[in-house]
Amino acid sequence: MERNETIRRLKPGRPVMGPSMLKCDFGNLAEEISRLEDAGAEVLHLDVMDGHFVPNLSYGPMVIERIRERTDLPLDAHLMISEPSRWWKEYADAGCDAITFHIEAEPDPTANLAAIRDAGLTAGLAINPPTSFDRIEPFVDAADLVLVMSVNPGFGGQKFMPQVLPKVSRLRQMAGDRLIISIDGGIGTETISSAASAGAELFVAGSSIFDADDYGAAIKALTHQADIAETSAADGQ
Repeated sequence: MERNETIRRLKPGRPVMGPSMLKCDFGNLAEEISRLEDAGAEVLHLDVMDGHFVPNLSYGPMVIERIRERTDLPLDAHLMISEPSRWWKEYADAGCDAITFHIEAEPDPTANLAAIRDAGLTAGLAINPPTSFDRIEPFVDAADLVLVMSVNPGFGGQKFMPQVLPKVSRLRQMAGDRLIISIDGGIGTETISSAASAGAELFVAGSSIFDADDYGAAIKALTHQADIAETSAADGQ
C-alpha cells in the first residue's frame, strides 16, 4: 500500500481503532484476522518486542508475513526494539505499511524517518511515558505519525496513564490536522474519551477488543465514545 493511501486509511477524519495483535489467539491467527475484518477493523497494530529494548519478546517478520498473506488491511508496526535503523527494512519487506520506532531507541530519528518515507511507507515516532516531550518535539515535522505510549511498553493489559495526555494535546496544537496522533496502552471504554478529547485519533486497543465475546460490538462501542468526545472537544474550541 502506498504511503498516501495508508495515511488516508489511518486518518480518515474520524476515530480509528487499531486492534493490537499482541492479544490475539496466535493458535487461530487466520480466524482472528477474519473475525477482526468482519468486526469492522480498519487497521491491525503489530507490537514487535525484542526482549532488549523492552523486557519481553513477541513476534518478528516471519509471523507478520503470514498476517500479510491473510489480509489487505493496513499493517501498523510498532517496533519496540533496539537499533531500529538496522532492522526496520525487514518489517517493510514483511508487508508492513506503517513503521513506528522509539525516540528512546534512536536519539536522532531524522534519517530513519526519511528512509521509511522514501520507501513509500508511513513513518512514525513513539514516545514513552517518562520521556520529556522536548525529546520528540524537534522531529514531529519529519514524522507522519506520532504514537504516545499511555503505559510503559513491554506488556499488555496495563493501566492507562492519564499524565501522558498533555503530550497528545501539544502534538495536536503543534501539527494541526496534518499529523496522525496515535495512543497505545490501557485504551478501553473508561479511558478512550479523555484520549480523544486531547486529540488522539488512532487508538490501539488490546484487551478491550480481544477480551470481548463480540469484537464488532467492542469496536463500535469504543468508536462511538471516541467520536462523541472528539466532537465535543471540537465544539468547545
